[in-house]
Amino acid sequence: MTRIDARFAALKAEGRKAFVSYTMACDPDRETSMAVLRGLPGAGVDIIELGMPFTDPMADGPTIQAAGQRALAAGGSVTATLDMVREFRRTDDETPIVLMGYYNPIYARTGGVDGFLAEAAAAGVDGLIVVDLPPEEDAELCLPAQAAGLNFIRLATPTTDDRRLPAVVRNTSGFVYYVSVTGITGGPAADAAEVAPEVARIRAAAGLPVVVGFGISTPDAAEAVARVADGCVVGSAIVKRIAEGQTVDEVLGFVASLAAGAHRG
Repeated sequence: MTRIDARFAALKAEGRKAFVSYTMACDPDRETSMAVLRGLPGAGVDIIELGMPFTDPMADGPTIQAAGQRALAAGGSVTATLDMVREFRRTDDETPIVLMGYYNPIYARTGGVDGFLAEAAAAGVDGLIVVDLPPEEDAELCLPAQAAGLNFIRLATPTTDDRRLPAVVRNTSGFVYYVSVTGITGGPAADAAEVAPEVARIRAAAGLPVVVGFGISTPDAAEAVARVADGCVVGSAIVKRIAEGQTVDEVLGFVASLAAGAHRG
């Protein structure tokens, strides 16, 4: 059982939904990013998604694209991201961490996929979301990741129909990330009424928790979506406040309000 599995089991026993936060490693700099990362569990975050900076984040909207550019300018990289996870694990061995990013920096890394997975597992990473690897390429990273003890979390979208869904969930573990709107991060608001039947359909096919992301930016929206899913993810709305130069305490206060909304769901 991974930390992700254990966290969902604990939440289910408590009758609560999961709140998942996303931030970009090293945005706007390592010190600030590390301070936010350390504060997330105390703000009510159940699972942390940590972005790996990349030059061509095709699934992300302008807010997270800009965060990636700031992070790269500040020295962000896969190595820096793993170093942050190691540092986090010195004081927190319970909160699950999922790395979210793209395949190129992993594939191009010295030591390749196997080297990256060994480093990630040793650092304390629990799962991966790699958005540009379809199920047809599971042998590239998904299956090796699971062999290394990491969950591989797949995305389902509004265009994932009943013919495609079995392939999407076949080797998924930990949870399924349902993208609530068609498009990129930071887009239109999620509609809980539209999300509910999709969550039920995906949960039935996967036998896993379904967490909803994209288009959630307020505590009320987090509550509404969490009510019909197993949890929700907020990224762009948090990253936007980091970009505005809010203090770590201000960012974490906003995160706490989102987490409270999700936990009411």
